[in-house]
Amino acid sequence: MNTHLLSKSSFIRGIQCDKHLYLYKYHYDEMDEISEMQKAIFKRGIDVGKLAQQLFPGGIDLSPETHSDYEEPLVKTKEFLDNKQRIIYEAAFQAEEVLSVADILLNTDDGLKIYEVKSSTSVTDVYLIDAALQYWVITKAGYKVNDFSIIYINNQYVRKGELDLHQLFRIESVLDKIITKQSWIEKNINRLKNVLGQNEIPQIDISEHCYSPYICGFYNYCRRHIPENSVFDLSGVHLTDKYEFYRSGILSMEELTDEIHLPRSAKIQVDVFKNGKQLIDAEGIKNFLSGILYPVYFMDFETFQPAIPLFDNSKPYMQIPFQYSLHYLESKGAELQHFEFLADASDDPRIPFIENLLRDFKDIGDILVYNKSFEIKRLNEIAEAFPQYKLKIDNLISRIKDLIVPFQKKYYYTNDMKGSYSIKYVLPALVPELNYQNLPINEGGLASLTFESLFDENNPEVINEKRKNLLEYCKLDTFAMVKILEKLESIV
Repeated sequence: MNTHLLSKSSFIRGIQCDKHLYLYKYHYDEMDEISEMQKAIFKRGIDVGKLAQQLFPGGIDLSPETHSDYEEPLVKTKEFLDNKQRIIYEAAFQAEEVLSVADILLNTDDGLKIYEVKSSTSVTDVYLIDAALQYWVITKAGYKVNDFSIIYINNQYVRKGELDLHQLFRIESVLDKIITKQSWIEKNINRLKNVLGQNEIPQIDISEHCYSPYICGFYNYCRRHIPENSVFDLSGVHLTDKYEFYRSGILSMEELTDEIHLPRSAKIQVDVFKNGKQLIDAEGIKNFLSGILYPVYFMDFETFQPAIPLFDNSKPYMQIPFQYSLHYLESKGAELQHFEFLADASDDPRIPFIENLLRDFKDIGDILVYNKSFEIKRLNEIAEAFPQYKLKIDNLISRIKDLIVPFQKKYYYTNDMKGSYSIKYVLPALVPELNYQNLPINEGGLASLTFESLFDENNPEVINEKRKNLLEYCKLDTFAMVKILEKLESIV
């Protein structure tokens, strides 16, 4: 059975933090639960990697049956290279107890050409470390590496007709950059082996390194001693400053004295926490409400961001609107009306989205959204892609007003908002009987992933259930705005 101490992923964990590596190897069950968002990011990476293989067709795929068993791929890689197999996907190498798996390998007369595929849109420092480790392993295993490139996504590519892989992907040689890192790689391999040879968990405190290059997989495990309402919950305070408080022995907001300089938002947050009273600036709220004229629409969009553009006139990671919810009040106290749209996961949703949206609006009425820059940007993108709708879209945009303002400016603040003006915190603080916690879909990222998953779903029952959950979530977003406006109006 193949055994190894380090791999690409565990090496990166170790570079981030010795404790992270040790916990990952020996206390895996303590790791934070992987979110649906993280799972989707992993799947996206796999899907992009498979698509990039088409740049080098005809290869042999040596992906293992299980994620941890690389015994057969190691043997097969050597056999195929000895037999002059030209292209191999997921070729496995091991040297000095370090495992490396190459996404795409070209076996040439001059040596191996290795291609590492990334679903991001640039070459980052951590990708260079990843590549440098692979180069170290492959050369230590006795092979000559003639070139090493990173394949990543060109976010300027606009799809027109069939997908053009040579336009979608960029290929950048990083050989010169990773050769200069080889002594550093070897030094850290030896160091991390020593870390794994210890008999106890390394004593490393939380710090800024917990976030770089990725959020640590044991983030919550290492923060079990952090209480609620800690300095890490402060709004508008830089992460470095929060850790300065922590290292100086200040952990709770209760310990922050008046002499400590804080941004206005954080100062309000601390004051409200300490005195237990909500902050209400009735004059500020009144001025805000004076700018809202009935009839009023409450509008919210949901979007998804496929890494690979699915439709003409779209780019990688472009936010594609697929759903909206509208609530409508003709006047204060009038009967609340609701309109909604959810596209089918088949063709480009943008045209049916905008045509239905325009149809559901009357010619007059303010349009309330929560964080208007998001909706306005999406509407402008549709107008750019489909200019026949531009005049009507411009008219809609001119009517949009932002319900986030009184919370962003702290006209209304309670401790239950936890320093945030996100609607996910504002709603339960103002209207406790309403919240997102019990919804199957309870945040926008999950809504995006749910819709994207429908493109590969064939079970009608699953499709219907997911669509029901999407409609329920988006509807709550605009109903929440209705109730929040009611609460603000009741104050003045």
